[in-house]
Amino acid sequence: MGGMASSTYRSLLDRDLGVIRDDVLRLGSLVDEQLQASVRALQERNLDAARQVISADERVNALRYKIEEECLATIATQQPAAGDLRRIITAMHMAVELERMADHASGIAGIVIRIGNEPPLKPLIDIPRMQVVTSEMLQSALDAFVRMDVGLARATVLRDDEVDALYNQVLRELLTYMAQDKKTIARAMYLLWVAHNLERTADRATNLCERIIFAVTGELGDYKPAKQPPSPPGTASNHD
Repeated sequence: MGGMASSTYRSLLDRDLGVIRDDVLRLGSLVDEQLQASVRALQERNLDAARQVISADERVNALRYKIEEECLATIATQQPAAGDLRRIITAMHMAVELERMADHASGIAGIVIRIGNEPPLKPLIDIPRMQVVTSEMLQSALDAFVRMDVGLARATVLRDDEVDALYNQVLRELLTYMAQDKKTIARAMYLLWVAHNLERTADRATNLCERIIFAVTGELGDYKPAKQPPSPPGTASNHD
């Protein structure tokens, strides 16, 4: 490949990589909006807002498939190698993970609708905290993707421990509520399902980071901290 041809190839590949990167960022931003909106709908008992989260899932799905098509087209037409190919493969995997994170947000919104106008079991404290940390993990993962920053990706993975600790706190207290009063079981289970969706969303944020590490280093691995089992019921404090 001559110098001019090589320069043109690099320019076309960089253009395609830029389009893919921008669409991944757009998808990540949309997913974060959905995640925040779903928990806000829970806090405000806003059924209309919950329905909007669910209806917006079609936009997420469409953008995911657009990214996958762009990646496949770039591989077919540009025949990228080494690091460029890993970046494209990483973008494809991230699109799938982001779409599934949006599914968790839709799951939370569906729970809000099922709760309906039932009185809240208790004030929400740890569940909104779980959402904040998860959103921060998502934003850090997207930043690491743009910068191809292995250090930031690894640091973001470690924050999964924070979400797990909050989830275990939620689980302990809700189990205590259910043990003390069987009438609270249904409402407690709704909140537990919300917390589980958030915990899984944080897990998927770590998956994003693992793919970014692969894009830079070529090494695939599980960098998540070991999951700690929840403490037994009866040790809860005033959290959700």
